[in-house]
Amino acid sequence: MIKHIVLFKLKDSSPESIATTAGVLRDLKGKVEQLRELEVGIDVVKSARSYDIALVATFDSLEDLEGYQVHPEHKKVIEHMTQVRESQVAVDFEF
Repeated sequence: MIKHIVLFKLKDSSPESIATTAGVLRDLKGKVEQLRELEVGIDVVKSARSYDIALVATFDSLEDLEGYQVHPEHKKVIEHMTQVRESQVAVDFEF
């Protein structure tokens, strides 16, 4: 199994902007067949080093992760994130 974790820092870190973007990410659930589990969380600490949103996705295999990356629904989310994010970091690991 593969765990895919992405942290997003948004250009506009207002509660409304964060909630909207978290909703866009959550909307992936049920739309991408390769996606086994999806969690989206909003930071509660709000420190200088904090990111605004975390996405944690689980896939059965590396091939499923690769399929997710090119899925049309994921590409729509990428378009949104390109507009609203200041930065992001990611890690993918087997477990």
